[in-house]
Parts: sequence; C-alpha cells; structure tokens
Amino acid sequence: MTTLPPDHNAPDASTPVVGIIMGSQSDLRVMNVAAEVLRQFQVPFEITLVSPHRTPHRLVEYAESARKRGLRVVIAGGGGAAHLPGMVAAFTTLPVIGVPINAATSIAGLDSVLSMLQMPAGVPVATVALDNAANAAILAVQMLAIGNARLADALEKYRAALRDKVMRTVDELRKGGLDDF
Repeated sequence: MTTLPPDHNAPDASTPVVGIIMGSQSDLRVMNVAAEVLRQFQVPFEITLVSPHRTPHRLVEYAESARKRGLRVVIAGGGGAAHLPGMVAAFTTLPVIGVPINAATSIAGLDSVLSMLQMPAGVPVATVALDNAANAAILAVQMLAIGNARLADALEKYRAALRDKVMRTVDELRKGGLDDF
C-alpha cells in the first residue's frame, strides 16, 4: 500500500473542490458568505443555481457528476421546503452541508431547518444554523483539512484569531467596564 504525502488532497487553484449551490437567486445574499470564507482559506469553489423544482434534471446531473468533476464537499442552501440539500445528498456520496435560509415564504426558517435535519437514515445532510453559510464554509474547510497541512494550519490561525478577539474584549471589560460597550 502506498502512503500519500500529507497534502495529497491539497486544492489545486484551478479545480473547484467545494460546490456552493442554491435554489434561487434570492439565496445568493446568504450563500455569498460561504464563497467569501472559502476565498479567505484559498479553497477553490464553484457557485451556481440548481433549483430542485424548476431544473430537476440539472440537479441530478450536478450531483451525479460532482465527484468526477473534483468536488469533495457540496454546500447547498435552500429556503422554504428546502429540498435542494436532501436531493443532492440522494444523488451523491459526497458530504453535503445544508444551509437553511429564512426565505420570505418561510415559517421563520423553521421549515428549512427541519427539512434538512429530518433526513432519512443513510442519506445525511450536515446542517448549520439558519442563514449561517459562514459555518458551512468553515465545516467544509475542516473536512478538507483532514490530511491537508496547509488548511489545518490556516484553521488553527483562524481559531487563534477568534480567541484573541474574545480576550481583547475581556481585557477591555476589565479595564473600562460595561460603559465602553
């Protein structure tokens, strides 16, 4: 058995390894945040519309070809009934991360959340909080960082920056109290 080097799955700048998809253009306001996070981590991605109801054949083609095209993770956002993440998960064995979107036709986003959480056994969708495409992108980076030293290091630095920000606030509270906030 051949042992691959630690960075054997390092993203190639020209080949997307994360697919960001959404059911409609109105979802772009939320899903664009995932693209921004992936750019920060220098993870190549593609972003497009794949409507499960208006373009069902496109959905099947996208999901079935995802692995062959080099994708390793799919981030799928949807509002309302939010069929997109679950249907993509039905047609690929890649990890699918669902981003429930609080759409205008939604019941405060609860319908979207539940449609992603209540997937049948064997066809999971990892689900993040309502409108939290940033966490979906971080989760995708964590998945890709398994065996990828560059991404693992970048995540360590990211977490350290989060910690440092909290500690600066702690220091400011200690010095000035609540009145400065």
